[in-house]
Amino acid sequence: MDLDLNPEQQLVVDALHGLLSDSCSSDVVRASEPGGFDPDLWAALAELAGPTIGVPEEQGGGGATLLDLELMSEQLGAFLAPVPFIDSAVAARCLAAAGPEGGELLAALVDHPTTVATVALRPSVDGRATLVPSGAVAEVVVALDADDLVAVRDAPGPTRSNLGSAPLADREVRVPDRTVLGGGELAVATYRAALDEWRVLMSGALVGVGEAALALGVEYAKDRHQFGKPIGSFQSIARDLADVATLVDGARLITREAAWAQDEAPAEYPSLARMAFLFATRAARRSSNVALHVHGGYGFTLEYDIQLYYRRAQAWPLALGDPRQGAAHLADALFGPVEAA
Repeated sequence: MDLDLNPEQQLVVDALHGLLSDSCSSDVVRASEPGGFDPDLWAALAELAGPTIGVPEEQGGGGATLLDLELMSEQLGAFLAPVPFIDSAVAARCLAAAGPEGGELLAALVDHPTTVATVALRPSVDGRATLVPSGAVAEVVVALDADDLVAVRDAPGPTRSNLGSAPLADREVRVPDRTVLGGGELAVATYRAALDEWRVLMSGALVGVGEAALALGVEYAKDRHQFGKPIGSFQSIARDLADVATLVDGARLITREAAWAQDEAPAEYPSLARMAFLFATRAARRSSNVALHVHGGYGFTLEYDIQLYYRRAQAWPLALGDPRQGAAHLADALFGPVEAA
């Protein structure tokens, strides 16, 4: 397994980093709250690398692999970019995987890259999908309704208030403009594959969050002086920051391995996707927590940027549900249900 970036990947990462450095300051992130969406940044990103970049070339996309998309997600997370790239990229790949039934909607996304699409992370109940990521801005929602995989076009729903200022919304999936992409076990399998891709890409974003939060903590520890010394020279602070650096590096490794495994080790991929999501969640939350406390009382004020990272590290993973349930499901998949034991 070689996770070093190839020249093409490095070029994309550098171009995206340059765009975000110029167009996604913390002021832009703050201005997007509480809705969590900046249409100007989304348009600029779509021009550079639209959400169909991960769709196979023969279906009109860019042919990027899941690892390519994960590398982009790391950059988006590091800048807290208020754009629905992860949700739209996963939805586009799901439409592509669904075959001819998703062809018309997929073609519309290719032709209009600023169109926001998303995947409901929970099966609908009585025709209603709850807490849909980017549901407050998405025009297209892919969802599992009973054992039917469906795509609906409808007006975005009102934003559900949340700690991470994400555009979450409930969406109806039994609407007139509805396409049934498939049914039965194959449709359920396609949906579950989309959830695994979302896990991997969100893991990449959380790695970016953790890395950027650590950088804020280190910078503050260098600049803040007490007793005539920078507080970063104190053992307790230096130790915690070093531990976080190791944790974030580990999260990056397993996340990139999970993305790589989709093509190179498919039997291991589903478990690695879940492991990466759990580990990256832990790393981002720990990193932002340590960095916030390094800031002392300032860390809890809205004026300092670290709170932007702390809130998102806590909230973003919850779109999929309680991480503790994810750990239990992973254990069941690896070792069998507890009841069987």
